[in-house]
Order: sequence, then structure tokens, then C-alpha cells
Amino acid sequence: MDKDTQEKLAILNKKTKGNYIALLYDCDGTLADNMLAHKLSYKEAAAKYGIDLDTDIIDELAGWPTKLVADEISRRYQITLPETFPKEKSAVFFEKFIEHTQPISFVAEHLKENAKDTHIGVVSGGTRTTVQKTLSVLGLTAYIDVLICAGETPQGKPFPDPFLAAAKALGVAPKDCMVFEDGDPGVAAAIAAGMDWVRVDKI
Repeated sequence: MDKDTQEKLAILNKKTKGNYIALLYDCDGTLADNMLAHKLSYKEAAAKYGIDLDTDIIDELAGWPTKLVADEISRRYQITLPETFPKEKSAVFFEKFIEHTQPISFVAEHLKENAKDTHIGVVSGGTRTTVQKTLSVLGLTAYIDVLICAGETPQGKPFPDPFLAAAKALGVAPKDCMVFEDGDPGVAAAIAAGMDWVRVDKI
């Protein structure tokens, strides 16, 4: 573990000290250092429809399901993307990027260090197939007790549904959960769920 990882892990440990029974991590941009890959995948998929996508929108909507991001791109660029767009974007991501996914080391280490004493959940706006593959590439699958993905709750982030579903599956009260996020929608979801949270991208 390099010095930067050690220092950030120490800060994260200090921020998350408490009697938490469950730790709930976002995947993309929190455990996985793959937001650039997702941006490039969106940009390439959108280009097929004549859209020169400003990828800042992906940061802005971090944590949203791909379908809702596609709807927002359609609205802003006044072009109706087809129902197949989420699959097209995912195909680019799988083909070109997913096998090369690297961890955000201090967050992945935090998860592994706490897995023996705490329930671990991953709560993502990505599809189950993509998130499972990402966690496998990162070597984290064995540490995860519950996985909640896009389309598996009535509403996704920024609504509380995904985090509340994870807490329910783990049999843990929301107040006993700590959430790890890298975007505003995820933080809004954690707050709405009545959970403590930390922005790992601010460390």
C-alpha cells in the first residue's frame, strides 16, 4: 500500500469511526476508478446519434441509472435516443474498458478491512451485470453481503429506495448504516434514507 493510499485510508477510518452495523458503498467512482471510462462510453454511444456529448453531465448525474441519464441527454440535446441506448453504452464499456478497471485503493481497502466485523453492501445505479463484473475484476465479490442495482427498487438515487432496500436486506436500521459516495445524487439518497455518509472524492 503506497503512502497516499495509507493517508487517505486513515482519514476515511477516522471519518467513519462509530458503531455502524452496515457499510454501504457506491460502485462507480467510489470503489472503482472508472468514471472516465463511463464518460468515454457515453460519448461514443451518443456520437452514433450525432451528439457531441459534454461529459460533465455524467459527473452531474453520478449515480443515476443509465436509462435516466439517456433521458436527460435526450432532453438537453433535443434528440430522442432509442430504448436500446443503455445497452449500446454498456456494450462499449464492456468491450473497451471493464477488464482494465482499477480500484480506488483506499476505499477498496476500507471495505476489505471492515468486512470481517460489519455487513457490507454495494448500492449502484449501474446494471447488475456490469456491477457484478466490476466487483469481480476488483476482487471484491467475496466481501459483499448484498448488492442493489439499477431497476431493482421503485426509484433510484437521489431517492432513498436503493439504500433502504440494502438496509432491509441486511436486517439493519438505516441509522446504523454508513454510506460511501462520490456524487450529489447518492448523498441526497443517503440523507433521505436517514443514513450517515461520506464523500470519498472529497478526501
